[in-house]
Amino acid sequence: MIRIGTRDSRLAMWQANLVKDLLTQNGHAVELVPIKSEGDIDLVTPLYEIGVQGIFTKTLDIALLAGKIDVAVHSFKDVPTQLPQGLVNAAILERGPVKDLLVHKGSTAFLDDLASVANIGTSSIRRKAQWLRRFPNHQLHNLRGNVIKRLEKLASENWDAAIFAAAGLERINVRPETSVELDWMIPAPAQGAIVAACREDNTAVREALAPLNHTDTAICTTEERGFLRTLLGGCTTPISAYAYISDGEMFFEGSLCSLDGTRSFLATRRVAVSAAAGTGHDAALEILSQGGDAVIQEIRNAQQR
Repeated sequence: MIRIGTRDSRLAMWQANLVKDLLTQNGHAVELVPIKSEGDIDLVTPLYEIGVQGIFTKTLDIALLAGKIDVAVHSFKDVPTQLPQGLVNAAILERGPVKDLLVHKGSTAFLDDLASVANIGTSSIRRKAQWLRRFPNHQLHNLRGNVIKRLEKLASENWDAAIFAAAGLERINVRPETSVELDWMIPAPAQGAIVAACREDNTAVREALAPLNHTDTAICTTEERGFLRTLLGGCTTPISAYAYISDGEMFFEGSLCSLDGTRSFLATRRVAVSAAAGTGHDAALEILSQGGDAVIQEIRNAQQR
């Protein structure tokens, strides 16, 4: 019996059930073990104030290392680039929707006027910075909780809209008709991807998960996370990256913004898939050399005050 640990939110359960179904189809006996994470318990404090690195994955990682579960299923964008010793990302599933969505209340007139004043909900530092760069007059409001709670919060507040990941809304079939894709917003590294982790020494489970790994998704998310790792960033830094493969080539873009969005750095690459390794790292070095290192230091200093 393979025990899959998961957060108990509707989206997390959907993702865990996907892994369960795939393993079951391959002849494995599987059960789900719901576990509540710290990130699900404190829904008030902004993520950047509670040491967000691994906030949604740490509890499952501990359960894995303790032998209470055999597999942990995560949204890959929540997983720190440095895994705890003894754990391995055994399978990265084929990627789903990647982009961010704006869920509004019936009117998007405020998007057409860059001088407009609107109230937007999001707790993502990355989304805030990119939004303020485009709409500097808008007011951003803290929005925490699982997908359903955030939709309910948006409905109850006197806000104009809120930002969500398309994957989160579409996977559990709750994407409102009043939503538009933000094609200009670069997503978080590994957004839209699901990862199954296990203990490094658990050979049987690693072999069971191996057929679930999607090569193209693994290549792209590896470079996006390499970009993030080189910039030494997490959810407390406005870092974005997205890569995709087409006709034997990988297209990559990565960005870093200041917290208020006034400064932004962008690096792009187009390489053969066979030469993709290290692309994210190189793009990050380019941004650091252009002045990104100073922005990162400013963000760290501001967070330590």
